[in-house]
Amino acid sequence: MASSTLYDPVALGALRLANRLAVAPMTRVSATADGLATARMADYYGDFAAGGFGLVITEGIYTDKAYAQGYLFQPGLASDAQREAWRPAVERVHANGGRLIAQLMHAGAISQGNPHRPNAKGPSAVQPKGQQMRFYRGEGAYRLPDALSLAEINDAVQAFARAAVRAQQAGFDGVEIHGANGYLLDQFLTDYSNQRTDGYGGPLAHRLRLGVETIQAVRQAVGPAFTVGYRVSQGKVNDFTHKWAEGESEAAVIFATLSAAGLDYLHTTEFEAWRPAFGAGASLAALARQHGAVPVIANGALHAPAHALGMVERGEADLVSLGRGALTHADWPQRLRNGQALEAFDPALLSPIADLANAARLRRAPRVVK
Repeated sequence: MASSTLYDPVALGALRLANRLAVAPMTRVSATADGLATARMADYYGDFAAGGFGLVITEGIYTDKAYAQGYLFQPGLASDAQREAWRPAVERVHANGGRLIAQLMHAGAISQGNPHRPNAKGPSAVQPKGQQMRFYRGEGAYRLPDALSLAEINDAVQAFARAAVRAQQAGFDGVEIHGANGYLLDQFLTDYSNQRTDGYGGPLAHRLRLGVETIQAVRQAVGPAFTVGYRVSQGKVNDFTHKWAEGESEAAVIFATLSAAGLDYLHTTEFEAWRPAFGAGASLAALARQHGAVPVIANGALHAPAHALGMVERGEADLVSLGRGALTHADWPQRLRNGQALEAFDPALLSPIADLANAARLRRAPRVVK
């Protein structure tokens, strides 16, 4: 397959990448109980860089020791100790020729494992849809959350900014604000989970306010030269088929507003990234590229080379990020370039617990730097 465009260099703000292949953020619940990244995690992230991915985006990292943590054994950037624990992973990725971005996450109402607080908080006291995820140690329905106060909203925004500074200090090449998949910033954006009547609820512009304020706070904290991205989705881990009610007109406002707030890129994720976002017409990534003002990373079942290449060749995305493909082959970029076989994803990698210990016996990983 002629796949040269996947291997062309690309920039995300001041960050220069060797190619257009990224590892998608994937929750791996493999940190210590107090949120410290481990040596196994450094191996895991370093292997992707050794395998040829120009960019690696971490799993969601919680930002504070209040209500941000979503899962037991999730890593954090909420303390200086957690910052220091990330240094080996950053150094491993850099030594293997890649770049590493920290994804910053607040779980909000769908937190299912937080040792810091007995309750969850979100935009409103609305029962989240769906069931907790068993492969992240959850069971049963989500708890009824409490609504965040205005002071707590401000605290959450400032915690994102502090976590971004810690990422910068640890040597990360950028941060990605997690505004997708049903977590806190997406909960504020979503009409049914956000029933607020203040300046953070109601009209779309108000529901976008928390995302915008978070971007602005992070940008102010890290300065203009540090790469800042934002992940966006329609579907959620607890509401897989959700679509924005106003279709493309709503997408246009969302992407234009977010990209104007101080971002270097948008990262869209859908079940199948190349499909129309609203039944017909353009994909979500293509809409982000059309209505936003920054480069776009597309994510969603792009482990098939034809789909990955197609997104870039058609101009729907500047980069593609792989989840299942990267888990199957940490050296996916090298395999594609060398014409080697690409095997199907094995769901056993994520069962019964989606952690690195479970995956160790199955994962194929080139470790260039020890």
